[in-house]
Amino acid sequence: MEKKSVSDTVVNERAQHFLKALIERYIRDGQPVGSRTLAKDTGLDLSPATIRNVMADLEEMGLVSSPHTSAGRIPTITGYRMFIDSLLTVQNLNKQEVEKIRKELLLGGEGSGDVLKSASKLLSGVTHMAGVVTLIRRDKNNFRQIEFLPLSDRRVLAILVTEDGEVHNRILHTHRDFTRAELDQAANFLNKSFAGHDMEMVRQRVLQQLNEARDHFDQVMTQALTMAGELVNASESKEDFVIAGQTNLMEFEELSGLEQLRKLFDAFTEKREILHLLDQFLDAEGVQIFIGEESGYQLLNGCSVVTAPYQVNEEVVGVLGVIGPTRMNYERVIPVVDITAKILGAVLKKS
Repeated sequence: MEKKSVSDTVVNERAQHFLKALIERYIRDGQPVGSRTLAKDTGLDLSPATIRNVMADLEEMGLVSSPHTSAGRIPTITGYRMFIDSLLTVQNLNKQEVEKIRKELLLGGEGSGDVLKSASKLLSGVTHMAGVVTLIRRDKNNFRQIEFLPLSDRRVLAILVTEDGEVHNRILHTHRDFTRAELDQAANFLNKSFAGHDMEMVRQRVLQQLNEARDHFDQVMTQALTMAGELVNASESKEDFVIAGQTNLMEFEELSGLEQLRKLFDAFTEKREILHLLDQFLDAEGVQIFIGEESGYQLLNGCSVVTAPYQVNEEVVGVLGVIGPTRMNYERVIPVVDITAKILGAVLKKS
């Protein structure tokens, strides 16, 4: 007999009611759901035989499946998709929850990098899964200003600020001690030379001028170019996204197998595939969800990814989201991701 599909089958209201109850119970308990449990959860006065018939119909449509070791059933990827698209009622976060998210992001730090790390930790903490945030992407990131502060033992604190408000700090070691006046002179020279220029162009010009420094610059200016080169290189060699709470996934039985965890953590470390997946959401509007194999990446077959793009000045500059098991609490995760993306954009605009 040919298996029916959701696309060509009308799932009647009673079957939808049972599917919703089954998925909600499975999300809570993580165990196959039997007929008796469904009878209690739905509150419908139906015989066990009738319930079994409904479950058989849902299984024939590919919405649920029966594990070999259990008489109960669990949702399939197709069942989750119908649940999310048609049966799920998402509740907005209350004012207290929204304000808590806003405060945590406002206290996340001064630079955008610190705020993004705070956002990933917040998503992880609220959902008890892995929170991920891609770093701000713009076509160009321009040099705004640089400052040097003298420290002891031939060390200098270099501070670089870009046009988008990112602040990069680095302690540099010099071949001699420099006075505050000399360092101010060096900073003024660099700011006059490079302010407003694209960071990649700044790097190229620093290298070019360093090659010519012996003939054209004094010792202070040569050292200034050297320090600027170190700081620009450090600021550009950053990761593409930040992730927090990977170990939370160990708490879910379906993801706790050593081989599955190793593959997941390898993906988090290597980052390329996850970054490619997140990039697909840059042009999307609102919350987007990949369930299991829908992501196209075998490593994430047991996981769902819930994402939303975040904007600064009405420009999409990144994506944030939550990675967890397919039986995640979508009713909770979806509004958390949605409101965090909106608040993050507002906080980054202020900073």
